[in-house]
Amino acid sequence: MAKLYFYYSAMNAGKTTTLLQSAYNYHERGMRTLILTPALDNRYGEGVVASRIGLKANACRFSADEDLFVLVEADIAARGALHCVFVDEAQFLTRSQVWQISDVVDRLNIPVLAYGLRTDFRGELFEGSRYLLAWADNLEEIKTICHTGRKATMVVRVDEQGRAVTEGPQVEIGGNDRYVSVSRAEFKKISEGSGRIELQQSVLPLGEGR
Repeated sequence: MAKLYFYYSAMNAGKTTTLLQSAYNYHERGMRTLILTPALDNRYGEGVVASRIGLKANACRFSADEDLFVLVEADIAARGALHCVFVDEAQFLTRSQVWQISDVVDRLNIPVLAYGLRTDFRGELFEGSRYLLAWADNLEEIKTICHTGRKATMVVRVDEQGRAVTEGPQVEIGGNDRYVSVSRAEFKKISEGSGRIELQQSVLPLGEGR
């Protein structure tokens, strides 16, 4: 039976690399896949999913008001049977879209593998992540480490001096603000103003921890 999987992590854990490797494994066996990516993330060009180590693949862009079940049905009608659907940057899904990809699993019997961040720079769940955590059949954490050596579970946004930014929009694709993965303890320390991130550390724009 097909399942809905949610692979989540902080940044710099290689989520997109893992997605692209999994898609390649399907293709190697002669199976067709569909990669979905939010339209708001166009840093690598429209309809392209890319990892920071150089892997990339074509993807189908979707908007926040698009019905993903209808999109998948249309792709099958146009191109034939699908063996797996992948969703990159799944934290940007809406509640309705998480329900729709669960319908892809339940009604079409196609596995869906969603990859995304769990929390934003304020320590709050993204909408897509909230409902994937609630409704996915399988939850898998992709691990990465904080500069302190502890497991990183949070994302902090920092300014040019490496100090925490605690206000502003939840999503800033390609913005001047920066993001880095840290442990919960380090997140508390930096967010309370008693620490900062040294800028020579690996700090990437939102979503580039791929």
